[in-house]
Amino acid sequence: ERVKLVIQTQDANPKIISGEVARYTGIGNCFTRIASEQGIGAFWRGNATNIIRYFPTQAFNLAFKDTIKKAFPKYDKNKEFWQFFGTQLASGGAAGAASLTIVYPLDYARTRLASDVGGGKAQFNGLMDCLKKTATGPGGFFSLYNGYGPSVAGIIAYRGAQFGLNDTIMAFNPYAKESGFVAICSKFVVAQIAVTASGLVAYPFDTVRRRLQMQSDKPVSERLYKGTMDCAVKIMKDEGMGGMYKGAMANI
Repeated sequence: ERVKLVIQTQDANPKIISGEVARYTGIGNCFTRIASEQGIGAFWRGNATNIIRYFPTQAFNLAFKDTIKKAFPKYDKNKEFWQFFGTQLASGGAAGAASLTIVYPLDYARTRLASDVGGGKAQFNGLMDCLKKTATGPGGFFSLYNGYGPSVAGIIAYRGAQFGLNDTIMAFNPYAKESGFVAICSKFVVAQIAVTASGLVAYPFDTVRRRLQMQSDKPVSERLYKGTMDCAVKIMKDEGMGGMYKGAMANI
């Protein structure tokens, strides 16, 4: 995860843009350099913040999901598939957005702590220092929420792709209705394919949000990206479609 974040955000990292730290040329190069420049323990930078973020995220997701689902009409999956699909997507997206609103500053901090590169002094001295410096910086408190929009869009894209792909692939599984060892293995493989493919569908949204998070502590006038669309357009123009998927192999 640390390697993925470093590669994904390096084109928006001030130390790399300025030439202070050389670019990472791939997963192997990133692994080697982090170990030599920052030590083995550096692979877990931001991990404590990620753990703190994970549990309330899941708790809020479950709490909001049932409440929000009740606000949507119920449809029969077999007779009214598209209506069922739409309500599942909308309710899941709304629940995800609600929980994300509460924990997003922790997600921001994880990105910034994990993307600190080079062998010099770290920019932030932990979670609270990161949140404090950003919230009291030029962008103010709401700069902690840079990238929130593409994050919500990514949740919807991920849920939609996972839901659709899992059912579609399972329809071609000859063991779908069985319960033996082979059937369990086949269902596991289908689930992994659906999760991996869904992650790739949503990955560009993740790249845009991470890039936006990287400039939260800067004045608006000095930011490389002026917003979500500007970020997406510049990545496509300067780096091509591959720029949207930097770090994706490490993620898989």
